[in-house]
Amino acid sequence: MSALVRSAELKDLTSLTELMYEYIVGFYQNPGPPIDNVHHLIRTLFDKQHGIQFVVEEIGRLVGFATLYFTFSTMKTDKIAVMNDLFVKEPFRDTELESQLYLACKKYCIDRGYANMTWITSINNTRAQSFFNRMNAIQGKDWVHFSIN
Repeated sequence: MSALVRSAELKDLTSLTELMYEYIVGFYQNPGPPIDNVHHLIRTLFDKQHGIQFVVEEIGRLVGFATLYFTFSTMKTDKIAVMNDLFVKEPFRDTELESQLYLACKKYCIDRGYANMTWITSINNTRAQSFFNRMNAIQGKDWVHFSIN
């Protein structure tokens, strides 16, 4: 598979927006956010200060993206990255292309000295859990995830 994994650029705005809607609305079945919010988020990540987005380009079109957000961990007393998203279109799931996208995130964190990269996935997303197990990720067992909406 001849895929290119790279950081997102301004030229990707339209295609990346479409992928994000496919992920947010299609895959997770959440309400679609206002397009201005999506564009603001994408543009914010271009400066790589708060996070970064990677895209996968296959034969000239975007077929996946991943988002890392940068933060800190008191327990690690160091900077960490949160992989908030890892999404590829259906035909590319469980392929080398998906692995390349994940490994690009991992390499970015290692190369820049992040203490770790962490993420969560839906308890019902067994396909993703299987993928992360194959990638030798360590499933957390010590913490219970909470949030408020």
